[in-house]
Amino acid sequence: MAKKVLVTGMSGLIGGALRRQMEGRYELSALNRSEVEGVVCHRGDIGDLDAIQPAFEGKDVVVHLAAKIARSEGAWEELLAPNIIGTYNVFEASRRAGVKRVVFASSGAVVGSYEKVEPYKALAEGRYGELPNSWDKLDQHSPVRPADLYGCSKVWGETLARYFYEAFGMSMICLRIGAVRPNDRPETDRQFSIWSSQGDITRLLEACVEAPESVKYDVFYGVSNNKWSYRDMSHAKDVLGFTPQDVAEDFR
Repeated sequence: MAKKVLVTGMSGLIGGALRRQMEGRYELSALNRSEVEGVVCHRGDIGDLDAIQPAFEGKDVVVHLAAKIARSEGAWEELLAPNIIGTYNVFEASRRAGVKRVVFASSGAVVGSYEKVEPYKALAEGRYGELPNSWDKLDQHSPVRPADLYGCSKVWGETLARYFYEAFGMSMICLRIGAVRPNDRPETDRQFSIWSSQGDITRLLEACVEAPESVKYDVFYGVSNNKWSYRDMSHAKDVLGFTPQDVAEDFR
């Protein structure tokens, strides 16, 4: 039997790419504010728990992509309903419906302030000649250091996911997604460090959906195989068997 997977925010860039990756092998449905043609779509605002609850019934896995778009100048009022209340509502609706696993689209923004200090600052600015021969990569144990309120909202989501695992035993997987671009290539010096191809991020999301039942609460980074990366991908390989295939340097 194909897994029944609900994707919130399927009309977005990553949601559309994930649909193309998984369609035909999973029983996909969408929770979206606008209609998503070709799949079962429950239209609703994640800020309204009662309105979205029916979308979760009978689902095996929820992939939660819907959120306020990442903008460093995002105001609290813009983030509160989708990223704070909405994330709680998605997790709570999943719990009420008996969903076994939620894959939460977190963000590399939870560690954005590391780019204010060396050597991460040099990596982000493309000053490669000033770098040491090697540098410590950030992993799932590195303290969070958000640089803006958007990053803070994703820290909230990760912490809330931990609570839902601890309190209710749900499998809650957080994926710190890098820079995924509409033209599917890095565009700035910083993105040569933090870029993720659409293919890599959707393959990683699928690996989270298919993770063994023993994977309960965990955090993974989601970037491609980038020469100048400072975000660790070995944990995804060790736990999920995932290795990114695409390389930012191919676009120099």
